Amino acid sequence: MCSLRGSIRPFLLLQFFSLLLLVANMEASEEIISSTADHTKFEALQRTFQSGPEVTKACLECHTEAARQIHKTTHWNWKFTHPDTGEELGKRTIVNNFCGAIETNYARCTSCHVGYGWKDNSFDFASEANVDCLVCHDTTGTYKKFPTGAGHPPYVDKPFPPKSKKIWKAPDLTHVAQKVGKTSRATCGACHFYGGGGDGVKHGDLDSSMTNPNKALDIHMGTDGLDFVCSTCHQKDGHDVSGSRYTTQAKDTHGIDVPGRDDNIRATCESCHDLKPHPVTVNNKLNDHVNKVACTTCHIPTYARGGKPTKTWWDWSTAGRMNNDGKHIKTKDAQGYVNYVTKKGSFEWGENLVPEYAWLSGNIRYKQLDEMIDPGNVVAINTFEGSYDDPKARIWPFKVMQGKQPYDKGNNTLVTTHLFGKDSDAYWKSFDWNRAIKAAMEAGNAPYSGNYGFIETTYHWPLAHMVAPKEEALGCDACHAKEGRLSKLTGFYMPGRDNYYWVDLIGWLAVLGTLGGISIHGLGRIFMKAKRR
Repeated sequence: MCSLRGSIRPFLLLQFFSLLLLVANMEASEEIISSTADHTKFEALQRTFQSGPEVTKACLECHTEAARQIHKTTHWNWKFTHPDTGEELGKRTIVNNFCGAIETNYARCTSCHVGYGWKDNSFDFASEANVDCLVCHDTTGTYKKFPTGAGHPPYVDKPFPPKSKKIWKAPDLTHVAQKVGKTSRATCGACHFYGGGGDGVKHGDLDSSMTNPNKALDIHMGTDGLDFVCSTCHQKDGHDVSGSRYTTQAKDTHGIDVPGRDDNIRATCESCHDLKPHPVTVNNKLNDHVNKVACTTCHIPTYARGGKPTKTWWDWSTAGRMNNDGKHIKTKDAQGYVNYVTKKGSFEWGENLVPEYAWLSGNIRYKQLDEMIDPGNVVAINTFEGSYDDPKARIWPFKVMQGKQPYDKGNNTLVTTHLFGKDSDAYWKSFDWNRAIKAAMEAGNAPYSGNYGFIETTYHWPLAHMVAPKEEALGCDACHAKEGRLSKLTGFYMPGRDNYYWVDLIGWLAVLGTLGGISIHGLGRIFMKAKRR
């Protein structure tokens, strides 16, 4: 046995140094082996491109099925049919409380579409050339869609906002096409970090600070740690990205997904960390919480904590104020963030915010244009089911976007508003809300009474990013306290928060009984010991 050990040690040492050499060679030639193809050598890409669709046609010469795969995704269609309710969801049907809806506002909204040319409802969704390959696969950082270009980048240098000194440079399409690669935090974030009209406006847990975060901001995506990109978790075959706010999986009961065997959908915590993520030897009581508490509830103690604030309030009813010269106003708060714009109304921002908590079973519903609302109460644009007694529900953290937006006072329904494009400037010079609403509603074939008002609304965003290191996870007293984080949740008993007379009485009797038993036992031992002496 000793000689066997002696012969194995030199072999292992040799293997170790061979491995070090292999790693060194890999690092030295990383650019060469990171891909099996050098796109600079492709003849189809060795030309001058005049437009994005021309680049796509060149890409499709090799990637023959890519566009048709994109055509089947929510990223392309911007609509989704919920498998449980049959409800049609998506950006094309849902009214939100920040920018309203895309109807009649296409060229502005669709600057974040994965296609080219969606400037009205005649857009050809069957066109393969209309798919934008570069927006997801650019590695140069020079490819950007123009804010009002209906998905196109600028093909010549031009300013935005118009007449401003901020110039949007036209990208070198040939250079970008020859340097394509895998998706990154930057390519995904080009849309998802800036949705709703600006950096951090919508989500609260997604903003430009997540482009190159440290692990203190996000333990998974931190560049000084695991360095995950979005597709590390949001992955699926055929360009169909897993994970959607329309079908949030509130409770994963499957657990770890093994590549090559399971469905490869890793957009839940459990798909990597399993159903009992905490070491039993440390504190198995934490694993008991997983059945009723989402992982993100404890592991996202605050959101908007990367140095970028998120918008928490948007009041359209205050739009229209002018200065003494009759010109539009734009003001900023003490931190330098815009808090009023004449064409948009008033804003409020926040950083390092404590989430709001609610039971979520996964079935999120959204208000439709033909759905009646109660203008006497705050209108929840999205609602969801869940309770302590629901086995599919868990407590989830949310950012709640609040604001005031126009509605149809005659029909008691939500409305869409024409904010951008043809004739919109004429409406907003005089702030003719009626004309702006009528134009958008007619374009969407929706009824409008001609009488509008403003209502207060809420919009819930489930939080799943900016996961803190385990040392920063919430402690017991964050929730198990009189005024803890879960003080507003009802329907169940929580130790440390709730007082029930009989439960408390039984508990204290048990404590007193235990102390009494220990005392009697201790006195008995002392008495017997003295007696033996």
